[in-house]
Amino acid sequence: MNHPIAPTGRSLARRKILAGMALCALSVVACFLLARRLTGASWPLERANLGFVALAAVGYVASFGFRALGWQRIFPGAERPHSSRCLAACGASAASGTVLPFRLDYVVKIATLRRLHGIPLGIDTIAVSIVTLGLIDAVAMLPLAVAALSTTEGAFFIPLLLVVLVCLGATAIVLGGGRLLLRAPLGRWERARNVVQRVGENAADTRSTAVAGAFLFGCWTSRALGSTCLLMALGTGFSPQVAIVVLCLAAAAAVIPVTAGGAVAGMGATAAILLALGTSKDVAINFSLASATLLTLAALTAALVGVTSSVVVGFRGRQSLSTAP
Repeated sequence: MNHPIAPTGRSLARRKILAGMALCALSVVACFLLARRLTGASWPLERANLGFVALAAVGYVASFGFRALGWQRIFPGAERPHSSRCLAACGASAASGTVLPFRLDYVVKIATLRRLHGIPLGIDTIAVSIVTLGLIDAVAMLPLAVAALSTTEGAFFIPLLLVVLVCLGATAIVLGGGRLLLRAPLGRWERARNVVQRVGENAADTRSTAVAGAFLFGCWTSRALGSTCLLMALGTGFSPQVAIVVLCLAAAAAVIPVTAGGAVAGMGATAAILLALGTSKDVAINFSLASATLLTLAALTAALVGVTSSVVVGFRGRQSLSTAP
């Protein structure tokens, strides 16, 4: 009796990658179909200015590059992975977040970073870096959140005020080296206390934290510029204030753990915010769908570039070792 041959680890990983790419492609197609259903356009960018669309795409891709460089600087020097690994993990995580619920994109991020060639990294080390990244990310968003709050009135004032307060809280934690977290109930558990202490040690490296914050500020700024260009492509005119408000509120909605990280929360919140700001229904829906599509494609591009670069770096490293005397 013949038994089915179990797939090897490599073939299983290949299948997972292909399945993930298929799901991302389906989400992009779903955006086109939804645009046809809800608006008069056959797809979100039907009547858009393609020049501004290209600039928006460049801004979105650049945001992943800045995020990868910022995340890389958070790791301690002896455990710092190559930037290509961070880029691949950021891209794969963001792309998978369009279809995976319950923030399972973090699992994709950890798995991608560990599988690629380079310095071996433990799960604890990666988890601590992700927590630290979230804190510094909030600090980097603070200037944009303050700018959005200062130019907004009415219904969005309270939500934006909460975003600013969260950013200020993250700033206090980073400046305090994690001591505020140790005083919280979370610090009573030994494992949580160890994680908090390591987060504090990462944040205490002032130079690395400052460099990481600068890169993450570049991430948010380039994404805001990309959204501004996309709004211009759809005919709303130059409106960076609207782009910043949408960016801050959509980012806050995207951390809700019971939804798909990028797709459900991001598109729904973006469309609702634009409608409340007085944008026409077609522009609001087309922008939310187009931005989600471009971000997914940018994430896939970042993942592909990161994986390719990581393979090239690994091949060169093995080649140099083989030729060494």
